[in-house]
Amino acid sequence: GPQPAISNAEGDLLFLLDSSGSVSYYEFSKVKEFMWDLVRPFTFGPKDVQASIIHISTTPTMEFPFDRYLSSGSLQQAIRDTQQLMGDTNTGKALSFAKEKLFSNEAGARPDVPKVLVWVTDGFSTDDISEPMQLLKDMGVTVFIVSTGRGNYLQLSAAASQPPEKHLHFVDVDDLPIITEELRDAIQDVIHANRLHAVDITSSSFRLVWPKLLSQETGYYTVEYGPTDDLARKRTKQVSGAHTGLVLSNLAPETTYEVALIPESNIHYFPPQTTRVTTLAEEVTPVQVLISESGPHSFHVSWAPTLESVVGYQILYGPLPGNAVKLLEVDGKHNSTTVENLTPNTTYLVTVTAVYKSGKEKSLSAKACTQEEGSKVRHLRFEDMGPNTLKASWDSADGKVLGYKVRCRRQIGPSSVLSVSPQIHSVLLTDLASGTTNKVCVKPVYKNQPGKGLCRMVHMQPVTEAQGYKHRQRA
Repeated sequence: GPQPAISNAEGDLLFLLDSSGSVSYYEFSKVKEFMWDLVRPFTFGPKDVQASIIHISTTPTMEFPFDRYLSSGSLQQAIRDTQQLMGDTNTGKALSFAKEKLFSNEAGARPDVPKVLVWVTDGFSTDDISEPMQLLKDMGVTVFIVSTGRGNYLQLSAAASQPPEKHLHFVDVDDLPIITEELRDAIQDVIHANRLHAVDITSSSFRLVWPKLLSQETGYYTVEYGPTDDLARKRTKQVSGAHTGLVLSNLAPETTYEVALIPESNIHYFPPQTTRVTTLAEEVTPVQVLISESGPHSFHVSWAPTLESVVGYQILYGPLPGNAVKLLEVDGKHNSTTVENLTPNTTYLVTVTAVYKSGKEKSLSAKACTQEEGSKVRHLRFEDMGPNTLKASWDSADGKVLGYKVRCRRQIGPSSVLSVSPQIHSVLLTDLASGTTNKVCVKPVYKNQPGKGLCRMVHMQPVTEAQGYKHRQRA
């Protein structure tokens, strides 16, 4: 249906569009419909909203710069005409490219307007996104993520701007219209011109953002803020006219603050701007649980964020399936621990619980897998099978062996590597010159980690001597 026009908004809106081969033609067309429906009510122009698209593919590509389409109709048509590029899903490269273009004059970006990134993804990336995404957010970009696949919630919630419940959406591609209005309203909150607003709200802080009204030379801003129910505790901060934002910290959780921005100028009068911001509850769930350094008998667990109000953490872990659960307790000042004495090749459920001074507890769980325990083959033996030929045989290694690799480094002639199935425990080695000493190594292959090789040195007798060989173990 017809949408009321949205004016009095100013910002650069960049769509990061998954154009790789992991997205079907049908999904790609549905995402395009979602994009042009999302931007339909905005007013576009050099003093209003500008939009651009960057394709995620093997190499990132800009579909069109910010200042090319200055009307809703022309932009919608440009979105409809956008073609899928296919290729790899190199999202990290595309994010680095987006960082460059969001602040580039040649791409039509403007230096003093809010920046918004909308990343529509099927949840898959072939390269790392954490570092380039953090650089974007550090430069003031507000990141919205729409996942139409089975993306990793922990990874995507860390990548989106905070809080994730406002900036991260999981939805089937056919149900994208369900979130259009909510996402559009959230974008409008960021790019609404001439309006003071707060972003990155936590239990103890938030970041104020306002349009550029003054400059370093023409004045300064006074920010007044205090709890709505106790304005006598009002505090004041001043920043130069070059600022368009300020972080207010050391705030009380679950408290509504009245905030006023007063531009002080000797040249023009600017009316004060006000907003009301409510901090989040103090007892927030750990938003990330990361598993690393996994081995056969241990793995490392880390979590974030760490808060001063947390007395300690409880780490519950047990194998799946099963009811055998063990407990580790960690001091509230730490955000990681190592879980040991585990069973190899086993999936564990790990739950990190934050215990607060108030007595409340909040938890987040993740799955972790120990690796298979590597083993090496035993009793590598050799048997003379004729001129220049030996048979190497060995006893099987422990665990779920996928096969064996047999490497022969000849003193004369090329080295060779043979791969055999797990049922085979012997190979023929040929072209071993008489009078040479050769190195033979047999290594088991496992799914999740390399096995340990067993090596022997084998000496082939000169032809003038009795045929045969000697082998000795290298220390």
